[in-house]
Order: sequence, then structure tokens, then C-alpha cells
Amino acid sequence: MADFKSGRMASDLQRIISGMIPELKDPRIKGQMLTVVRCEVTRDRSSARVYISSVEGMERAKEAVKGLESASGLIRREVSSLLHLRKAPELRFIPDDSTEYSARISKILKEHDIPKDDPAEDGEGDPKSMPEEE
Repeated sequence: MADFKSGRMASDLQRIISGMIPELKDPRIKGQMLTVVRCEVTRDRSSARVYISSVEGMERAKEAVKGLESASGLIRREVSSLLHLRKAPELRFIPDDSTEYSARISKILKEHDIPKDDPAEDGEGDPKSMPEEE
């Protein structure tokens, strides 16, 4: 993100595209758990990279990207209308595996059953258990 307006447009794009994904009727998109991970808009706001991730894995994300590319005209029209832009940025969809990666890490942590550090359990965070100073 180069400047404030590009950053603001990137967050607006992320919000709008995330809301449109469930409404799209392309079979490559329909019924998938897709996430718009992030958007990057160029300084002149003529193009944007939209990173898409799927819970089902990278292959499903690549398939969804193909569906989103075919619906990019509809998405651009909606973006232009909602943001009151004369010319909406050209959208480039890129598959991303961050959701799959975080699910894998979560699974590993659950398998190892790592306890949470809770200061109330060991008495360190409880003011009643602290010795009084005189």
C-alpha cells in the first residue's frame, strides 16, 4: 500500500468482494469456504491484487480463482457502483494458502494439547495470594 487512499480502497475492496462471493453462481465458487485474505491496490488505483484462500486447500483456491476471474467484470461493476468510482481497478485474483496453513497449525497445537498460561491458576496473578509488605 503506497498511500492512505490506496489502503482505504484496498480494505473497501476486501469487504465488497467478501460480501459478493456467496452471491456468485459459478460452480467453481459456489459452496466453498473462501476468504479474501488481503488486497493490494497500486498507487494510481488502476489495478488491484486480491489474495483468495480456501479452507479446503490450495487446489480449491486455484479453482475458485478461475471462477472469480470469469466474474471479474461483474465484481468490477459492483465495486464501481458502491464506491462511486468512474473507473474501477482491474482485479487480479491470486490463490493463497494462508487459511490452510493456519488450520494445519491449529490442528498440530490441538494434537499436542499445549496448555494455556493462565496466571490465575498458579496464584501469581491473584492479589490475595501475594505476601503483604510492611
